[in-house]
Amino acid sequence: MDRTSGSQGETSSGRAPYDFLASRESFERFVGAWEAGTLPKPMWTHAAHVAVGACYTVRYSAQAFEKIKRGILRYNAAVGTENTEISGYHETLTRFWSEVIADAVAGCNDPWEAAQAAVRKFGDQRKLPERYYSFDVVSDREARRRWIPPDRPGAK
Repeated sequence: MDRTSGSQGETSSGRAPYDFLASRESFERFVGAWEAGTLPKPMWTHAAHVAVGACYTVRYSAQAFEKIKRGILRYNAAVGTENTEISGYHETLTRFWSEVIADAVAGCNDPWEAAQAAVRKFGDQRKLPERYYSFDVVSDREARRRWIPPDRPGAK
């Protein structure tokens, strides 16, 4: 499944539009705060999910999805987000994005560079799953609980 279309450029000043990607140090602090459950909830955006997904893909390879899943569940608990049928962790979206990001950063060996590349490509692409699912996967309770593969023509 080719899920790689999308873009997120730099600002007119040439600087990354996300402060957490401004330097290796700021990115490591950001990931550390997320892992510790101390990252402020408003900072856990779609782009932040993408960046952490890329980082974990490089760091943990085949174990990335499971580590991301556990990390999201742990983070949600730390910031008071309930994981229910209508909020919190979403199995299908997490797996979908894990695959998309892994494809996009394949061959990259640097977590920060992978995060930058993935956020450039997908940081503003929250609706990408709509191209691969014939139903509202975001709101679907079953998709939140378990992996449902894409069902649109051309999807893997």
